[in-house]
Amino acid sequence: MSSDIRAIYVARLADRERASAALSRRDDLIARLRLVVFAAAALLVWATFRRAVPAWWLVAPAAAFVGLVITHARIRSARTAIERAIDFHRRALARIDELWAGTGTSGERYRDPHHPYVDDLDLFGRGSLFELVCTCRTRPGEDRLAAWLAAPAGLDEIRERQTAAAELGGAIDLREALSLLGDDARSELDRDRIVAWATGPIQLGSRAARVLAMVVGLAAAAGLVAWFVGGGAAPLGVALILGLPFNALAGRRSLAITAAVSEPARALGLAEALFARLAAERVAAPRLVALTGAVSTGASPPVPAIRSLRRLVDLLDAQRNPIFAPVALATLWPIQIAFAIEAWRRRHGSAVATWLDLLGDLEALVALGTYTVEHPADALPVLADGGACFEAEALGHPLLPAARCVRNDVTLDATRPVLVVSGSNMSGKSTLLRSVGVNAVLALAGAPVRAAHLRLSPLAIGASIRTLDSLSEGTSRFYAEITRIRQIVDLADGPSTLLFLLDEILHGTNSHDRRIGAEAIVRGLLRRGALGLVTTHDLALTTIADDPGVHARNVHFADHVEDARMVFDYRMRDGVVTHSNALALMRAVGLEV
Repeated sequence: MSSDIRAIYVARLADRERASAALSRRDDLIARLRLVVFAAAALLVWATFRRAVPAWWLVAPAAAFVGLVITHARIRSARTAIERAIDFHRRALARIDELWAGTGTSGERYRDPHHPYVDDLDLFGRGSLFELVCTCRTRPGEDRLAAWLAAPAGLDEIRERQTAAAELGGAIDLREALSLLGDDARSELDRDRIVAWATGPIQLGSRAARVLAMVVGLAAAAGLVAWFVGGGAAPLGVALILGLPFNALAGRRSLAITAAVSEPARALGLAEALFARLAAERVAAPRLVALTGAVSTGASPPVPAIRSLRRLVDLLDAQRNPIFAPVALATLWPIQIAFAIEAWRRRHGSAVATWLDLLGDLEALVALGTYTVEHPADALPVLADGGACFEAEALGHPLLPAARCVRNDVTLDATRPVLVVSGSNMSGKSTLLRSVGVNAVLALAGAPVRAAHLRLSPLAIGASIRTLDSLSEGTSRFYAEITRIRQIVDLADGPSTLLFLLDEILHGTNSHDRRIGAEAIVRGLLRRGALGLVTTHDLALTTIADDPGVHARNVHFADHVEDARMVFDYRMRDGVVTHSNALALMRAVGLEV
C-alpha cells in the first residue's frame, strides 16, 4: 500500500467534501431565495389585479427568478460533478485499502469458458482482476481493457503501455476529470450502435434537393418578415405552397433522421469531453503523444466534428419552443437539419469507429496507470528479448490481501522448463499456478506485477485449472479437460512460447491412464519448447524429473497438524511431498474414515 498516494487521495477527498458542503449551503440558500422571490411575485400579481401597482413592477421579480433558476442549475451541476469526484477518491481509497471486491465493474460479460485462461485465472467476475484494475467509465474503455487482459501484447506494445501508464498514474487531475462522466456513460457509449448509426446508408443525400430546400426556407423566412412588417401574407403563402412537396417527399425520412441522432450525439458528446480534456493535457509518453495528435489533427478530428453535431442537435431542439415552432414549420427547419445531419455523417461517419477506438485506448491506459500508481510496491516486469523465461522473485497473487499473501520464487527457462508441483490438499498448489498466470497476464498487458522482480519473455498462456463438465454441451469433466489440453497443445505450436498451467492433470480418469497420459502430454509440450507448471496428487508423475532429457524440477507444498487442526504455510519447497492430508481433512469435517 502506498502511503504517499493514499495521503494524496485523502487530502483531495477532504477538499472535495468541503467544496460539496459549501455548494450544498449555496443550493439551500438559492432554493429559499427562489421561494421568497416567487412569493413576492405572487403578491405583486395580486396587487396588479387590484390595480395597486403598475404591471411593469413584475419585471424585476421575474428577472430575479429567472436569474436564480439559472444560478441554481449551475450550482446543481457543480454539485453533481463534485459528488462524482468524491466517489472517484472514495473508490480509489477502497482499492488501496483492499475493500474493492463487489464495488466495481465485474466484467462478467467477458467471461468465456472456451478461452484458454480467462476463467481459470479469475480475470472476470466478482472479485476478479478486471474489477480491481478497471476504472473505465465507458463501454469502449472496458472492451479495450478486457481485450488487453485476454490477449498478450508484443514487447514494443507492452513497453509503450508501461510508459504511458506511468505518466497517467501521476496525472490525478486528468484521471479525476475523466471520472466526472458518471456511470450513465457506460450504457450510452455503445460502440456498435453508434458506429452502425454513423455508417448507415445516407437517407437524404441529394445536394440539389438540399440547396432547393434552403432556397424555399429562406423564401418562407422572408415572407414571414414581410408579413410582420405589414407587407401582406401572399409571399409567405407562396413559400408555404412551395414547401409542400418537400414535406411530402422528405418529411418522413427527415423525421427518422432527426429521431435517430439524439442518442449518438449525446454519447459522442461524452467522448468529446474526454478528448477535449486529453487535448489540453501536456504529455510526454510516445503513446499519449500519438493519442493527443490523433484527437487534434487529421481529416476528421473528433472534438470540432462532435461539437458541430451537437450544435445541429441544439438547433433541432429549438423547434420545441412554442414561439419558434411555427417558424420552424414554415421554413422547413427539421428537413434542413436532417440534410445537415446526413452531410455530417457523409463527412465524418467513417471516422467514428476510430474515435471510439481512441477512447477505448485512452481509458484502458488510464486504468493501467491507476493500477500502477496505486501499487507502487509491485514491480514493473522486465521484458526479455532473448530465450523463453519466467523468472520471479517473491511472487504473490494480486487478488489476495497483502497481509495474507505468501510469496514464492518461481523460475522457468530452458534449463528448468517445468515445475512438477506435488502437495497435500489446500496447501497452495492451485494458488501458485494462478499466481504465475495472473502475473503473466498483468505483465503482458503492460501493468506491474505482485512480485519483487519478474523477468519474462513473450508468452502465450494456456491453463487447465477450473475445467468443469457441461450439461448444456453434453461434455463430461474428463472430456472437457482433454479438450482444453488439446487447445493448449495447439497454442504451443504458435509463434510465442507457451506458458502452461495444468492443475491435477487428467484427474478425471483412473490412475494408470492418468500417469501415462499426463507424462505424454508434459513431454509433448516440452518438445514444443513450452514452459509451465503441472500439479499432481499422483506421485508417479513426479518421476518424470528423473529423466535427464526432460529437465523437470520437483517442488511441493507441505502441512502439519497443530492442536488437532491442519496448518499450512504455503511455502514452496524442493522435492516431492512425503505425505497426504486427505484422511485428516475428511475427519476434520466429520466424516468417519
